Amino acid sequence: MTASHDRTSERLGAAPDTSVEDSRPPTLHAFRTVPKTGVIFVTSEASRKGFSSTDPEWCNLGQGQPETHALEGAPKRLTEITIHPDDQEYAPVAGLMELREEIAGLYNALYRKGMKSQYSAENVCISGGGRTSLTRAAASLGHINLGHFLPDYTAYEELLDIFKAFTSIPILLDGDRGYAFTADDLRHEVLGRGLSAVLLSNPCNPTGKLTGGDELSRWVDVARDLDCTLLLDEFYSHYVYQRPRGGYEGPNGVLLESACRYVEDVDRDPVVVFDGLTKNWRYPGWRVTWSIGPKRATEAFASAGSFLDGGGSKPLQRAAIPLLNEADVIAETRAIQKTFRAKRDRMLARLGQMGVAIERVPDGTFYAWGNVAALPAPFSDGMGFFRAALDEKIIVVPGEFFDVNPGKRRSGRGSRFREYVRFSFGPSMDVLDKALDRLETRLRR
Repeated sequence: MTASHDRTSERLGAAPDTSVEDSRPPTLHAFRTVPKTGVIFVTSEASRKGFSSTDPEWCNLGQGQPETHALEGAPKRLTEITIHPDDQEYAPVAGLMELREEIAGLYNALYRKGMKSQYSAENVCISGGGRTSLTRAAASLGHINLGHFLPDYTAYEELLDIFKAFTSIPILLDGDRGYAFTADDLRHEVLGRGLSAVLLSNPCNPTGKLTGGDELSRWVDVARDLDCTLLLDEFYSHYVYQRPRGGYEGPNGVLLESACRYVEDVDRDPVVVFDGLTKNWRYPGWRVTWSIGPKRATEAFASAGSFLDGGGSKPLQRAAIPLLNEADVIAETRAIQKTFRAKRDRMLARLGQMGVAIERVPDGTFYAWGNVAALPAPFSDGMGFFRAALDEKIIVVPGEFFDVNPGKRRSGRGSRFREYVRFSFGPSMDVLDKALDRLETRLRR
């Protein structure tokens, strides 16, 4: 075909030649745009700037995992496992019975000594990761109103939107009150909004606020009295730095806090706790997590798992059993609290010197929730801070990601947390110091 013929065809509106492979990406109308959670978004953006987790020049203060190497006073880290021949098969959807029994025994030993009602293996359901545990729970909820807090864990947003049986109801916490929320507040919200369940991280990601001791006991009383299920994400419950009023201090001064301590009847009280090796045991890559609560709830979670994910890794579940020895758990928790308390204090002091306002010293987690409004531009809002920090090879998470907004029902206005940033002190102390030195130098310029 000649060039003149091509031009004639174009003038006549002839169809273009499609014999050459089209380099344009497909439209794929079948799929919706799925947003990235805060940590995934910032990591993806950092990767565009050359970030690699193996590059020592990068400082990841956005990470949602703790340092995983040996800590002083902690049990020896597992570096290899043996796979038994029968572990090549699928694990039960609810998890290995031996692991479920070990978890129930640990919770009884840590939180329910001397109490008549004790957890059993049937009160435990194993999952392949924290989000999987929470997704199974969300899939098991009926046509109810589910309360959730602002700010809270970024991944809750899609979790609360994807399942349409329940209606999510946001509850705003006030920074001027240190993000406090009392049992009386809980009763008011449950009655006023008709809540049948409440989901929250405790200690809270990102603020570090812990509801514990006498106050958590009263929360459980309200839940029992009003039949409102507490869905408590306790993945940071070993990262506790202040003993709450009425809280428990274990051997060697270790602080142990869980809603399971305040349950009267494990099969009747509407309290479900989520935890796992991810944070509290510092094995995030294992993806071994669990839910513990009334048998009716854990049976529902297993049923949901049968069509959602099919169950977790059998070899890793078996390898996790020795990690649940009570003495080792106490030693690991004590080492975590000593190490991460020092990192928390270092980070808070340095951020305060730079002008970052910390509305509440975190009781737990490994995050500092800072207001950056008083800093010079572009550091004076969360996204601007994030973009500028990337230039210094530092990753943080803008606060707007914690403005949990399922379905984007609150649209047309800026996030109420746009002037906040979440800083992680999950990395080692030398990484924290390197990042804080760079930030301070940049701000001085």
